[in-house]
Amino acid sequence: MEGCLQDFHTEGHELETRGIMSDPQQPPSESPVSPPPAYESAPPPAPPAGMSPYQAPGAPAGYAQAGPIGQLRSTGICILLYFVTLGIYGLYWYFKTHEEMKRHSGQGIGGGIALILALFVGIVMPYINSSEVGNLREARGQEKRVSAGTGLWYFPGMFILVGPFIWFIKTNDALNDYWRSQGATD
Repeated sequence: MEGCLQDFHTEGHELETRGIMSDPQQPPSESPVSPPPAYESAPPPAPPAGMSPYQAPGAPAGYAQAGPIGQLRSTGICILLYFVTLGIYGLYWYFKTHEEMKRHSGQGIGGGIALILALFVGIVMPYINSSEVGNLREARGQEKRVSAGTGLWYFPGMFILVGPFIWFIKTNDALNDYWRSQGATD
């Protein structure tokens, strides 16, 4: 205990000699404490006129830099794979396209949610997929071309048998055209 008091007394004396701890009856002594050094770095340059600091060059006003570009998918090969895999490729296509759109734009439901919806309430996916492709295009200043209404080609369009094919061709082509406009190549 005595050693602890000695340490406390020594620390207090040391602090008192630096002017930090003093007797309340005496005015505090002036300590030679210098102000913290100023930062020497310059602020970043201002963005060009009419452009926000977070806007990608060439993107419409209000939109941030886009993420990775998605993969182009041949519409004919996708339809063939759908039949050869007995529909399993359709689940993969929903997952991959939604995941790519989410990573690219930061918007949308993403691949995991798309896969869950496709498994449990698959009838909603043509509407959601077409809507997200259209919104992706619109957000970059392109013609929307597809929307949730395009999903009507899938259902009730399936009653004329060719409806789902028309839906897929329109949606996949709109998505492929978007990826090409962002720099994707075959």
